Amino acid sequence: MQTLLAEAAAAYEPDSGGSGAPQGALFCVPAATSLQERQPYTLKCGDTFAVFDHIGDAPSEPGSPEGLYHCDTRHLSKLHLTIEAARPMLLSSTLRDDNATLTCDLTNPDLFDQDGRLVLAHDLVHVRRTRLLWNATCFERLAVHNFDGTRRRLRLSVAFAADFADLFEVRGARRERRGRQHPAEVGASSVTLAYTGLDEVTRETHLRFEPDPDALTAEHAVFEVDLAPHATRQIFIDIGCGTANRDCPSPGRAFFVALRDARRALRASASRAASVATSNEIFNEVARRSVSDLYTLVTDTPEGPYPYAGIPWFSTVFGRDALITALETLWLDPAIAGGVLRYLAANQATTVDPAADAEPGKILHEVRHGEMARLGEVPFRRYYGSIDSTPLFVMLAGAYLERTGDVETVRRLWPNIDAALGWIDAYGDRDGDGFVEYGRRTEEGLVNQGWKDSQDAVFHADGAIAHGPIALAEVQGYVYAAWRAAADIARRLGDPDRTDRLDAKAKALRKHYDERFFDADLGTYVLALDGDKRPCRVRASNAGHALFTGIAYPKRAAAVVETLMARSSFAGWGIRTVAATEARYNPMSYHNGSVWPHDNALIAAGFARYGFRREAARVFKGLFDAAAYIDLQRLPELFCGFPRQPGRGPTFYPVACSPQAWAAVAPLSLIQSCLGLGFDPAARQIAFEHPVLPAFLDEVTLRRLAVGDAAVDVTLRRTGAEVAMNVLARAGDVRVVTRS
Repeated sequence: MQTLLAEAAAAYEPDSGGSGAPQGALFCVPAATSLQERQPYTLKCGDTFAVFDHIGDAPSEPGSPEGLYHCDTRHLSKLHLTIEAARPMLLSSTLRDDNATLTCDLTNPDLFDQDGRLVLAHDLVHVRRTRLLWNATCFERLAVHNFDGTRRRLRLSVAFAADFADLFEVRGARRERRGRQHPAEVGASSVTLAYTGLDEVTRETHLRFEPDPDALTAEHAVFEVDLAPHATRQIFIDIGCGTANRDCPSPGRAFFVALRDARRALRASASRAASVATSNEIFNEVARRSVSDLYTLVTDTPEGPYPYAGIPWFSTVFGRDALITALETLWLDPAIAGGVLRYLAANQATTVDPAADAEPGKILHEVRHGEMARLGEVPFRRYYGSIDSTPLFVMLAGAYLERTGDVETVRRLWPNIDAALGWIDAYGDRDGDGFVEYGRRTEEGLVNQGWKDSQDAVFHADGAIAHGPIALAEVQGYVYAAWRAAADIARRLGDPDRTDRLDAKAKALRKHYDERFFDADLGTYVLALDGDKRPCRVRASNAGHALFTGIAYPKRAAAVVETLMARSSFAGWGIRTVAATEARYNPMSYHNGSVWPHDNALIAAGFARYGFRREAARVFKGLFDAAAYIDLQRLPELFCGFPRQPGRGPTFYPVACSPQAWAAVAPLSLIQSCLGLGFDPAARQIAFEHPVLPAFLDEVTLRRLAVGDAAVDVTLRRTGAEVAMNVLARAGDVRVVTRS
């Protein structure tokens, strides 16, 4: 994904044209604030998300990412609770298992009068903040309880502000001009803050309080709380983006209605998915968090469920991320793949637009709704600058058909699939050499347009940055898999001539790829071919995607697996993006030495495809071990690629998004890879091909594994060196087989 928070050094490399201008400097900003240091909590619902610190505040400090966001605009930039002008002390804070609510338990510090005398000892007043998002509104309940044996009168103050900053401004972009802030409208129990942007759109934030504050201004709400011994007082606040909460019931009633509806919605979404339970309780927590994060990030669109990429910086539509997330979760919930395919088909490019890197048939990279995107200050209002989304779209369509047998959906998508295939031929292969290359159409577009899209991600053995147009190793695999998938679809739709032509193209590409990309001396595939067709002889994780897509000849698989699992590449937690032997290796780099869970999940799927399930299980164990050290057992977007040390957890990357969709579901994908789980809807069959359990699991139970309208519950259990399968329950006509 586009890495505006990529490391500063990479962002300011001289550009490939030799002009000395900073590559991508318009969009790449230095990582000045570490999310790991702040350890924020995030909530999301639809097009609204929020980032709060550990006590539930948005502190409004320079570089602070905290706040309430809606459609790429920060609608609340400050929310600060004090007790008698003092910041409360943290007892604990956590998200519910389903991510529906954030709960912060706080208490009073020692409070002194003006003469320095102690008037209230610490830990006598408990404040529980419970917060959730629903329908573009942030709902909060403050429950204040007096545990003292004496009546206490306290002043609670809530400070607030809305800067209406565009998300790109929050991330560091500087603007010469901004719109105009309107005077606040203050009532007895409500405040409206408003801003009209340069795009002439007025954005509002509406705050409501219950009971009425004792004092209310454009910046503060003050409550004089009188508490008898062991008494509790509740204060309700809701903060609506736009007019979302203006017609709601009173804040107190609205809180409970929203809490009920938010939990119901999450349960309803998650109920589509198969469930996972194992003999390892820590992994069960990892799996539960994976599922919760997935359905938190899934957003309902008119075309169906669509997983937004991640919080805080990528809570929007990304093509590549959603396609890979859907591939990773296809076994679990194929409805997500259906929603992704329909949404991307509905937004497929139909014209040439250089500013958006769009060409007919191309699939979306990113969508933004904020002021800067609307004005064209950033090109991402509807941006198509990814080289891999288009073949991945066709890949997913084929995998969806194979998983579900839903011929009618794929038949309706066929014109879009055909347009995507047309884009590969007409625009993807820029120089007619048989490979698909990328190169931005304007100076405002992304320099690198594969999944490793930071400025220094594609380079030669000596560290020199590769000049474009660039043909990436993994992209050729995606194209190969797309042609194979399209051939299967054409066969199912009754077009044998098209099937034969597509199969022939895939076969020719596979041979050509082996000749140009496999490097026997490296023991793997090269990273890319540059604009002069010189190979980038770099050991990188991209080669694992050649196994994932099947473009690799079987005779090459063992060498690729060995290279990727060597100590220079396998850090103990997972496979590095770039091996430690390479010139630009840096374990703290975004793409040149870090470990990405989704990348590892795809590589492990490739290992399993070629029969290396035990190596896939090693990758699985590394990521599980990492998750066990991480708060909430949640795998982040990436972590640093330092070698694993005994008794120590992984080193975190400072600005990694968490949750991130394709990382969150990596453990779920790894279950499928290790178990060899596959589906045959025509035969109404579920198969486990040569299943392997990783060392930390002795038993796995999968419930509601569905084929069509039938479903089954199964347990797989380690028995010596083998894995035995037992059917626990069956609903409908479905057969389950295992092959060892």
